[in-house]
Amino acid sequence: MKAFLLAMALAAGLAPLAAEAQPQSAGPTLAAVRQRDLLVCGTSTGAAGFSLPDSRGEYRGLDNDLCRALAGAVLGNATKIRWVPLTTTARLPALQSGQIDVLIRTVTWTQSRDTANGLNFTNVSFYDGQGFLLRTSLGLKSALELGGASICVVAGSTNELNLTDWARTNKIDYRPVVFEQNDEARRSYLAGRCDAYSTDASQLAGLRASFPHPEEHVILPEIISKEPHSPVVRHGDDQWFDIVRWTFFALLTAEELGITQANVDSFLTSENPEVRRLLGLVGDHGPLMGLDRRWAYWAIKAAGNYGEIFERNLGMATTVGLRRGLNDLWTRGGLMYAPPIR
Repeated sequence: MKAFLLAMALAAGLAPLAAEAQPQSAGPTLAAVRQRDLLVCGTSTGAAGFSLPDSRGEYRGLDNDLCRALAGAVLGNATKIRWVPLTTTARLPALQSGQIDVLIRTVTWTQSRDTANGLNFTNVSFYDGQGFLLRTSLGLKSALELGGASICVVAGSTNELNLTDWARTNKIDYRPVVFEQNDEARRSYLAGRCDAYSTDASQLAGLRASFPHPEEHVILPEIISKEPHSPVVRHGDDQWFDIVRWTFFALLTAEELGITQANVDSFLTSENPEVRRLLGLVGDHGPLMGLDRRWAYWAIKAAGNYGEIFERNLGMATTVGLRRGLNDLWTRGGLMYAPPIR
């Protein structure tokens, strides 16, 4: 009975209180989010598994769940989000101009984007690479057979430059068919305006799954680039950078510790020091970022751990059907590794 009462008391202590004093010294972005009581999150205009409105208009995908986790960490409520769908060419200017608080939208981390745009990439949230989708009726087995082909690609993306570099390196002549948005490129490919479609392999898997006859299309085996996706924030607000980065690390740490959206409350009586620091039972890790001690608890409550988010949106049980691969935890041969919260 004592253990039960202790668990209930701890859970009650973690509930958001309207009259509770907010941590002091909030930076400009955190202060703005709190003042409007809303996180403004830049997202995609449509990428299966990453960001796509469902039948009720609710955005679903890995990127959207990372926004929900961030809203949970900062506001204690995963629903306090305004979604701003952005095209490839509009996404970075929207963040630079202050139209959004954070950009979590299949954005590849590159050196020039990181240094020349007044932006900061926080951490790799998904490891990807560019591939090719085409009709099985063409009978091609390798991307090196695409000489003379027309290839759909999105303007202003790393895919456009990667395709040019790859073709030049391999001395392959092709005809680019360039579009402003992924959806335009998808429709044009289905309409037969181009022989192949080139973008991140994960997006190709989602696109093929959405086609009327997926078996009539094949993703070629070659991956021609590195496409590390990362949430993006503006330069000059280190506190907000830390919040976005460590919220993601908290989701990885939760997966390592076996903490899920459903069972997080059962860990509130844990004696494991790592669990206790993560859930704010000891230490000042939240206040160090201008948040309260329960920031990670509410992030996990909002969206679950990283593994849950991946499987829910991209895993083998979904229409996208991706294996974890490089996006698995380091303990299982992947690249996902969170620094310790201590």
